[in-house]
Amino acid sequence: MNIYNYFHIAYKALMRNKMRAFLTMLGIIIGITSVITMVSLGEASTESIRGEISSSGSNMIFIMPGNQNKGGINMGHSDSKALKLEDVEAIRNTCPSVFLVSPSVSAAGQLVYGTNNTPTSLQGVDITFFSIREIHLDKGIPFNEHDIETSGKVCMIGKTIVDKLFPDGSDPLGKTIRFGKIPLKVIGILQAKGQNSMGQDQDNVVYLPYTTVQKRILAITHLQTIFASAYSEEQSASAVTEITTALRKNHKLSPTADADFEIRTQAELLSMISNVTGMLTLLLSAIAGISLLVGGIGIMNIMYVTVTERTKEIGLRMSIGAQNRDILMQFLVESIILSLLGGVIGIIGGVLISYIASTALGWPFILSIKAILIAFLVCTATGLFFGWYPAKKAASLDPITALRYE
Repeated sequence: MNIYNYFHIAYKALMRNKMRAFLTMLGIIIGITSVITMVSLGEASTESIRGEISSSGSNMIFIMPGNQNKGGINMGHSDSKALKLEDVEAIRNTCPSVFLVSPSVSAAGQLVYGTNNTPTSLQGVDITFFSIREIHLDKGIPFNEHDIETSGKVCMIGKTIVDKLFPDGSDPLGKTIRFGKIPLKVIGILQAKGQNSMGQDQDNVVYLPYTTVQKRILAITHLQTIFASAYSEEQSASAVTEITTALRKNHKLSPTADADFEIRTQAELLSMISNVTGMLTLLLSAIAGISLLVGGIGIMNIMYVTVTERTKEIGLRMSIGAQNRDILMQFLVESIILSLLGGVIGIIGGVLISYIASTALGWPFILSIKAILIAFLVCTATGLFFGWYPAKKAASLDPITALRYE
């Protein structure tokens, strides 16, 4: 018997019980759909985060105070005064791989204009900060060196702040808003960025000279963070080494002493997030793959039922010359068709759901060819594995006993 006859007989047998065949495939359909959706969305989320990090400067470097230990207790770094303006100058003057560097301090509180108010966080920075973070103005002007030297009471605000404080649509430029008792003149409106992939509002921001936050709001002389950027992403590692050397020298740390600062790069952040999303995707895919096992068991169960129902048919085919391998192939082909057909429907479903979900979440749509190829292999393997034993049982039936079966 040729392969066409195997498929023809299998097709006719499945068409006699369409609903049963569909219900048998359902486990495979759900499993394949789930796996492809999880893999595609996992890759889409990683790519979305990668794009956001690249848009904010893939060669960016963060320098933060190190954790403090008092009496053997980790106090964190919130009260650390390790970073100073002298560190910024040291990085600027002694680190050839560093392109730009900016001090940063922040303060949380309430912004008020007239009868409108909104909670936010002020971030005091240098003018180089906007080039490091690739932040652009929609209108107005940025603050300048004179504003930094005089601790100028000027600020640049994001779209969310504009909407909260100026809901009537009036132009904020030139208006004076208040942070506590401190008046701040709005000189610039930032370009809207929307939410990032973590759900954080990137437009709920206020930037002003770091000296203003230091002297007029917090009354401190130290820094909370230092932002820097390497000349290129490839030079980030060299820049980190140079910054480490400069700060250890500036802080007069011995070669064996623990650093009182921490340095992080965008590449490290991306790697960490990619690892987390990859592990989560793998876990969800493994859970979704359980339904493939359930679907395979369903196929085996139905094939057993099919063999029992068609015992007489098997005996008749054997009596007119069908070989054991013909009976084996007949039922094995039915099992593979069930698996592959369920897999095809599952792949289509997974692609559609991935596209809809990616569009709704604002992520790029990524079709994982690897996941589709694996899905086909899994479907074929499922059909072979779970169909073999029932098919073998059918092939081993005694023709005389099968003809007498009631």
